[in-house]
Amino acid sequence: MRLAFVGKGGSGKTTLSSLFARYATRRGPVVAIDADINQHLGLALGLDGGLAGGTAGDPPPLGGMLTEIKDYLRGDNPLIRDTASMVKTTPPGRGSRLVRLNDPFFPSRSVEGVSLMVTGPFEENDLGVACYHSKLGAVELYLNHLVDGPGEYVVVDMTAGADSFASGLFTRFDLTILVAEPTRQGVSVYRQYRDHAAGFDVEIAVVGNKIHAPEDVDFLREHVGDDLLTWFGHSPAIRGMEQGRPFTLDNLEPAGHLALATMLDRLDAQPKDWTKFGRQAAEFHIRNAHAWANRATGEDLVAQIDPGFVYGPAVASS
Repeated sequence: MRLAFVGKGGSGKTTLSSLFARYATRRGPVVAIDADINQHLGLALGLDGGLAGGTAGDPPPLGGMLTEIKDYLRGDNPLIRDTASMVKTTPPGRGSRLVRLNDPFFPSRSVEGVSLMVTGPFEENDLGVACYHSKLGAVELYLNHLVDGPGEYVVVDMTAGADSFASGLFTRFDLTILVAEPTRQGVSVYRQYRDHAAGFDVEIAVVGNKIHAPEDVDFLREHVGDDLLTWFGHSPAIRGMEQGRPFTLDNLEPAGHLALATMLDRLDAQPKDWTKFGRQAAEFHIRNAHAWANRATGEDLVAQIDPGFVYGPAVASS
């Protein structure tokens, strides 16, 4: 299953991403991807702090190897002329290289039992000339070509706010967790995300964070209704983790364990819909082709869609 964490900046989505990734390893292998511009997921998982915008122990960034990723995933798909004509939304087809969860081509670092991948921070030559979505294309390509099996998890810490909607990446998940504080700002981001996602059959669950009183839960219930899945209150263990003190899940209070179990049970109960996944991959590729990609490459990229390709484990095995 694939899970995205989104929310307002400062809501705690990176912290909860790291806690959930740790917890999910109790049921199966986990790949966690830091797709936030701030690049703090490695730090939250316990890697040593390094320069701003990443940690000293982060693996090589996916955003810096976009050309290599395209060439690897293209395989011998006859509908893709060359690497230059492959864009972030190019879907797989017959001849494409499909990948499994821990494909060694994609650099990762094992930390707390989690395989961590990162998109990487802004480089000096990116400033003023590029947006961060160019780096997120590597994650979109990975998820488009990934065939994840039962008991496998991908956890992605996304960019803050509604910025996730700048590409079709928001449709590449089985479930999206929106982390919301019990404030007007927190629920406004929820409404914005819910409204943008309407019509795309995106499954959303809200997890409250920084809950200090029953009135906070009541506030969230009033504004998000049945989408409220669970919540996290004040936790000395989590605060210690954020301050850099040694931390394992054994340090987490019982209420935190219950919230994580509720989230994992909700994710495991979500049906895997490969048909929808393939339909949306084609839809967003067509959108991007017409909006900019045809003009940028000088060809009709809609022709890259293979109508005979079927998503899912069966075609990967064959």
